[in-house]
Amino acid sequence: MTINQSSRSGSIPVHFETPRLRVRPFVAGDAGTFTAYRAHPDVERYQSWSNYTIGQGRALIDSMQGALPGVPGQWYQFALEEQEGGVLIGDLALKVDDAEPSMAEVGFTLAPEHQGNGYGLEAVRGLLGYAFGTLHLRRLTAVTDALNHPAALLLDRVGMRREAYFHENIFFNGAWGSEFAFAILNREWAAGCGSN
Repeated sequence: MTINQSSRSGSIPVHFETPRLRVRPFVAGDAGTFTAYRAHPDVERYQSWSNYTIGQGRALIDSMQGALPGVPGQWYQFALEEQEGGVLIGDLALKVDDAEPSMAEVGFTLAPEHQGNGYGLEAVRGLLGYAFGTLHLRRLTAVTDALNHPAALLLDRVGMRREAYFHENIFFNGAWGSEFAFAILNREWAAGCGSN
């Protein structure tokens, strides 16, 4: 998959842009900021990791070097930055299904200090548009902790349908958790789901 253009803030290529955001590959210099927001208690509370370290952050970024989005069976992590100023504010994720490469799971993480201003909604809408328009996928899914109300609301707002509520189906951070499963089809996206 080709990368669309170069970043205005330098020679870093860009996967796609939204009115306020630039979505690009991770670079080594992102490790400190990336680790800081991933280690924040408000972020870790709903994730499969805890006590996220700079070593883990560097390893993930290193694993993305040379990787391309859309490879079946592999997660691809996109860096999410503000267009104005080029500040890293979060990341997006995409994993194309290895058994059925027309389907993929998406994910998103936003630094707490950048939440509450519509960036998450804008970023996920951009990711869905990229996945359907550029990667030509047919069906996208997302899973969120049932207690993560802002994430579930965001997925509702982008037009994803709540398909399941799994009660106490996952054990992490020392307790059983429940999850919501969401999905949207390419034709639903094309018909304008989530455009309000």
